[in-house]
Amino acid sequence: MQEKPTYILAIESSCDDTAAAILKNDKVLSNVVARQAVHEEYGGVVPELASRAHQQNIVPVIDVALKKAGVKREELCAVAFTQGPGLMGSLLVGSSFAKSMAMALNVPLIAVNHMQAHILAHFITEEGFDKPEFPFLAMTISGGHTQIVKVTDYFTMEVIGETTDDAVGEAFDKSAKILGLPYPGGPLIDKYAQEGNPKAFQFTKPKVPGLNFSFSGLKTQILYFVQKQTAENPNFIEENLQDICASIQYTIINILMDKIKLAVKETGIKSVAIGGGVSANSGIRKTLKDAEKKYGWKTFIPKFEYTTDNAAMIGIVGYHKYLKNQFNDATVVSKARIEL
Repeated sequence: MQEKPTYILAIESSCDDTAAAILKNDKVLSNVVARQAVHEEYGGVVPELASRAHQQNIVPVIDVALKKAGVKREELCAVAFTQGPGLMGSLLVGSSFAKSMAMALNVPLIAVNHMQAHILAHFITEEGFDKPEFPFLAMTISGGHTQIVKVTDYFTMEVIGETTDDAVGEAFDKSAKILGLPYPGGPLIDKYAQEGNPKAFQFTKPKVPGLNFSFSGLKTQILYFVQKQTAENPNFIEENLQDICASIQYTIINILMDKIKLAVKETGIKSVAIGGGVSANSGIRKTLKDAEKKYGWKTFIPKFEYTTDNAAMIGIVGYHKYLKNQFNDATVVSKARIEL
């Protein structure tokens, strides 16, 4: 007799993307994301505008996710949502809706840590993608976070290195802003870097002890470098854009790789998985794949759609929590900051 499948509705609203997904056990049936274009003219996410847009988007996004999956509301076994970290106003829209829906359907409510979800996205069953075996090292790199995490099992994770100031995604976006590129600038640096010489301009890497990172000094260095060069030649950026982007990206990737190499050496764990929005960067993906051959590591890179904020990754955590009966009641609160 076949076991009854577990259908999870997952909701993600930690920043400026409203997302909903339906999972059948560990497989994704639908993964819908509504992006918010409203922030582009401000050069960054405006929290108040983000939460308003979530309120407009959440019902249609969940409706589309259910229809795409071919699943009726009555078939849902649980509702999972992002508890944090993130923007408080945005998180509250998702959590309020999740609580109401779970209550209306009389199904369990599951609160999910957004950073844990980036790591466990590797456990979504996808053709052509292997799942890491425990223990492994996870590097979560995004606009708000840069961490190296030792993962012993689904819910035993230890942060062994993190940024002492800015996140790597912010370093990409701020560098892009210095170069006059529109928001979000990280993907544009990646695009131009592919046509440039990574060794055209030299930036020094910050000296940070152990497994921790720092990116604020690098941002300042890039700012002063661009100011000095444009004072001498007003067309400097225009004439050297590809090479500047390639040199910035090369430096950032080297900073990340130095730390992950040290983490492998210190822990003896040779399985490395990446997650978070910056793991969509083509340079990082290629460097990690090269490291697999060079150092004999096993590397895990998530499917592109599971790198940026999405609800499928919330759903996979929800599924594993469901199996362990790790449920929450309606008193659970959203948290702008939350530890792994």
